[in-house]
Amino acid sequence: MTRKSIFKALRWVKRVTNPVGGVNFGHLRRLEPVSDNWGFDRGLPIDRYYIESFLRYHAGDIHGRTLEFSNNAYTVRFGGDRVKKSDVLDYQPGNTSATLVANLSEDNDLPGNTFDCIICTQTLPFIYELRPAIATLHRILKPGGVLLVSLPGISRISPQDMDRTGDYWRFTDAAARRLFSEYFIDEQLNISVYGNVLAATGFLQGLASQELGRDELNHRDDNFQVLITVRAVKAGLDCE
Repeated sequence: MTRKSIFKALRWVKRVTNPVGGVNFGHLRRLEPVSDNWGFDRGLPIDRYYIESFLRYHAGDIHGRTLEFSNNAYTVRFGGDRVKKSDVLDYQPGNTSATLVANLSEDNDLPGNTFDCIICTQTLPFIYELRPAIATLHRILKPGGVLLVSLPGISRISPQDMDRTGDYWRFTDAAARRLFSEYFIDEQLNISVYGNVLAATGFLQGLASQELGRDELNHRDDNFQVLITVRAVKAGLDCE
């Protein structure tokens, strides 16, 4: 049997198994999502399941002096006693949890070569000038310090952030690698993806991670990237 005939047979089997008009949409045949709050009202959102899996795996990197954005919940949860000083950055005054106020993408007086670990989850999509922001993250890391980043892939728009700061970007692993390789050497840059077509569908509908099985959540299909993560280490000799 030729390769062409094999592909033709597989297409025929697919048509018979899922004929056009024969797919049962069930509760997902709707024009509004099941949850309009990312799934928080139903449990742990699917993207948060992936973020927490990523941070749990790299928990050993969260130590010394750390920096997180808006609050330090992940620092406390995954860093524990390894963290000696926890800073929180916000881009504008008014956040009582913030110890630092600065805009990553603009000139600022954030101290260079300072942080052993920076946790930057779901922050960069709301910064239009990405390269200056990543340059700042690199600058304020200590040599040998670790940057832990999560980026949305397949995701809805955040209306609150769209109104407040703008919601500008969605990413792929290829985009993440090109962006971060401008500041971190390839040997110290690790890019991972999480998600599959079921997880992506569930996330867009606002289902909680508890509504899918572990095997369904943990299956990875690079064609359906719900979340992209970056672990980047600042070169040990890269000192100011």
